[in-house]
Amino acid sequence: MFNSESNYVELILACEDFSKEDFEKYHCFYKYEENIIAQLMAHGPVLLKGGRGTGKSALMIEANRRLMDNDKACGIYLSLRHLSLLRSRGETYEREFLRILNDVVKKTAQDRYSYDFSCELELYDVQKEIIKFSEHIGKRIVLFFDDAAHIGRETGLEEFFDIFRTLSSSLVSCKAAIYPGVTRFGTRFDVYNDAKIIDISRRYGQQSGFKEFFYEVMKLRYPHQIQEEKYFGSISAEDVAEFLGMSVLGNVRSFIKGCSLLFEKEGKVTLSTLSETLLALSSDFFWPMIEEIKYKIGVYEPLMDSCMNIAEIIYDECGEKKATTFIIHRNLANKFAKPLEILEYAGFISKREASRGMKKGGRGTRFAINLCNTLEKVTGTRLTRELYNEWKNPTVEDVQFSANSVFFSEIDLPPIDVDRNIGILELDIDKLKKSNVFPYGLTDDKLQRLKEHGYKKVGELAEATEGQLKEIYMIGDKTVQRIRSVVEQAIWM
Repeated sequence: MFNSESNYVELILACEDFSKEDFEKYHCFYKYEENIIAQLMAHGPVLLKGGRGTGKSALMIEANRRLMDNDKACGIYLSLRHLSLLRSRGETYEREFLRILNDVVKKTAQDRYSYDFSCELELYDVQKEIIKFSEHIGKRIVLFFDDAAHIGRETGLEEFFDIFRTLSSSLVSCKAAIYPGVTRFGTRFDVYNDAKIIDISRRYGQQSGFKEFFYEVMKLRYPHQIQEEKYFGSISAEDVAEFLGMSVLGNVRSFIKGCSLLFEKEGKVTLSTLSETLLALSSDFFWPMIEEIKYKIGVYEPLMDSCMNIAEIIYDECGEKKATTFIIHRNLANKFAKPLEILEYAGFISKREASRGMKKGGRGTRFAINLCNTLEKVTGTRLTRELYNEWKNPTVEDVQFSANSVFFSEIDLPPIDVDRNIGILELDIDKLKKSNVFPYGLTDDKLQRLKEHGYKKVGELAEATEGQLKEIYMIGDKTVQRIRSVVEQAIWM
């Protein structure tokens, strides 16, 4: 059994849910991460790109934390998880964005420097006042925009990147976290000249410190299990951490979930228990994630069945051949670009090369695959010593899907409705009940109390204020925080 602190830590998969004290205690950064953090703290605009759970927020929060006592720069972190931004566009989006930015900068200026930050909610007025604030304190301002651009939610992206470009200057460094597939940068934003894009995917065999990083994460979350040798058999703790990190494509959130499943099992960690953990991640974490994404992907919701079909094709072929990578011809990669982006966001695949020559002619995009889902398709459905060694040191060639691949010939992409709303907002709040899709869900009692006070849909609950929720009997501060966390998990990517 874990102690209460371990239980608390085990439940947290997203860094935003940590207190300031616990964030520092349970996060580690090695050479690869340190290089990114340095770029986030330095001059120049940066777009930090990565799928769900890759650590974008942790890197931005850490960079901001390190600037707290910096004598050359002042960091200001703000999350853009605001329903008002999700539902607006054009001038309405810009005005709401500037209101949020103004409030955060004003609080920082007052609390840290006793500076009266005040301006009209017009883009150039805000820009001038931030520069004036920078000159007053003698420090460069670094603005960290977390959750800035989501796949499937392109409504306000052109406005955001216009604001991002306008605010950037020699005294104001803008940084933003974005997801794969964000293409609507607008006409004024030149992605190759107006910002540096950093892809933060962690790659086994290609980055120094991969093994050390994931072993340290495992130690921070499960120190008692790591310290006691009885938990590890024929495979060392370091090798288990490395293999699990590789299996989930270097995704930190998926890795932590895998650790929790691994240490739930009794006895030593062996190939057998590691095999069971990968299969459990596949069936209880990754595949349910596709269902979860379906309701929050917005205009691309009709593509989710195609995503499932494409994923099945990839895993069938790679599982049969025990391959860890595949190449898809550029014609197919272009045709199925959005489903592939969604699968990359969900941690099912990870792009490794934009262009690689193919045996049957032409060039294609090369991806690594999630080994948890692949194991389901391997003959025998278990991790043998031979397969373990093969996956750690691959000798099998890439699976290749040529331009005329019969596997993709019958997949048709349905039309996209550009006016489609995000489905989760219209779902009954019963959807927030604890499940594989929403593991931090609400109890039947809390759901019933919310319904009795008129909250029927997720969107209605998202718009409720803390004061309104506290008016409900038996709902106090901690429950409000829990409701907020569950709703955010349900709505946000």
